[in-house]
Amino acid sequence: MRFPPIPTLIVAAAVAAMIGLGVWQLRRADEKAALIAHYRAAAGRPPVAWPTLPPPDDSLLYRRATGFCTEVTGWRAVAGRNRRGETGWSHIAACRTGGLEGPGMQADMGWSRDHHPPQGWRGGAVSGTIAPDRRHRIRLVADAAAPGLQPSAAPNPENLPNNHLLYAFQWFFFALTAAVIYLLALRRRHRVAEAAAKP
Repeated sequence: MRFPPIPTLIVAAAVAAMIGLGVWQLRRADEKAALIAHYRAAAGRPPVAWPTLPPPDDSLLYRRATGFCTEVTGWRAVAGRNRRGETGWSHIAACRTGGLEGPGMQADMGWSRDHHPPQGWRGGAVSGTIAPDRRHRIRLVADAAAPGLQPSAAPNPENLPNNHLLYAFQWFFFALTAAVIYLLALRRRHRVAEAAAKP
């Protein structure tokens, strides 16, 4: 059975690329597992004061922290869960923490089924766990909810997805499938050519 050079080269390159992507996903799986282990360890470390500026890395994620909201400058609601796992809205207060300038603190003050901002909480001491925030990098998920709210679900590094191993197996399967299909196509082509050559 002859292997046509150009199609074989194209298929071989595609198979090699898929295997390379699978190996990369295996490395990403190890990196993600190490990151989750780091966050798990951070959750058990002593509490820190809320930083004046967000750190350039994720070193404070899942640490216990305390901060003081001197003034609430606004509210926003994001999709969230309470501690029973019910879906609804987490209410995040934008807080001043001292000076009039600076990023201040984003404090998740609790959960409700209603997206309207809570009434009655004007600030104060907040203790909780530092969680990632898409808009402000980090936010503090309060242990105690503001009046009229339920506590939001505490951030847990165990909930971080690590699907890279599954993705790696998918890429390896795609590579194997492509190679098998190509070999079957070549075999069929060879049989057709043999049948045509017979008198």
